[in-house]
Amino acid sequence: MSKRATPRDLADRRFVRALDDTDDALVVGEAVVLDVVPASIVLRGAAALLDALCLVVLLVMLLIGMSRVWPTGVDSGWSAAAQIVVVVVVFVLVPAAVETVTRGRSVGRYALGTRVVRVDGGAVSFRHAFTRALVGLLELWLTVGSLALVVALFGSRPRRLGDLLAGTVVQHERLRRTVDPVVTLPPSLVGWAGVADVRRLPQRLENRIAAFFRGAASVQPGLRAEVARSLAAEVAEYAQPVPPVPAEEFLAGVVALRRARDLRAFTGRARTLERASTLAGGASAGLPALRTPTDAAPAPGLSSGTAPTCTGPRPGRRCTPPAPAGVR
Repeated sequence: MSKRATPRDLADRRFVRALDDTDDALVVGEAVVLDVVPASIVLRGAAALLDALCLVVLLVMLLIGMSRVWPTGVDSGWSAAAQIVVVVVVFVLVPAAVETVTRGRSVGRYALGTRVVRVDGGAVSFRHAFTRALVGLLELWLTVGSLALVVALFGSRPRRLGDLLAGTVVQHERLRRTVDPVVTLPPSLVGWAGVADVRRLPQRLENRIAAFFRGAASVQPGLRAEVARSLAAEVAEYAQPVPPVPAEEFLAGVVALRRARDLRAFTGRARTLERASTLAGGASAGLPALRTPTDAAPAPGLSSGTAPTCTGPRPGRRCTPPAPAGVR
């Protein structure tokens, strides 16, 4: 008989799963890992049942209404074609239109707090929604959801076949708000911080360290120390020298030092941009005004309204200004 899992064991499992480096993280083109929490299979299944119930009710109402207004004596082939059109509209076009208008929501997803987004975290378009609905006609309706369940079980993120083809994922939005702990520089690493050379950490490693400090207080001490040693061994490649302190203190020192250096870099960049914009504004305000040809001063010996004249029968002959009055 298996031992019943306690809440502490469940917390340890969630903690290890959050630190799993093999997790299929969502990475955008800028190599930034998105903090998107995927919806579980249970939530997705419950939302799909609510949506299916609404669509079935809509289909029954449309079929009943069509049977009342359908003229008698029409060939049965036209009736079958009309019914197929109604089925396609209800099961493909209606879900696609609802997802597009509501930006990834539906009746079931709104009730359970989930939303369909692109793999880069953006809102879905009609192309994504139509692909999901068209494939869902096979994997959700014709196979009663069994194909979608099998495909979702193979990945760490429960994505059905329609999500894989459309490039989407269903995220869970109604999560408890947690306050991230403030990681400060340990007193034993004050001297080390002045001489340490800490390079920029990979994005995934930074996310794992952040997940460690968020959940470290709720796990068992043995697992906490083991995970800290594992992370410290990876961070040691980017921080020199490695101080002889416990692994968790070393991680806290690296986080605090990187945060301080990033803050100084961002502040210096903001000041540089501010000075550049100030200099650019002063230079544009101090530029001399451009003079138009009409503002040019007249040539010596000419009045402002007199223009040079050309005399002689040959065109293109050099023009000579007329002599001033009294001079011949």
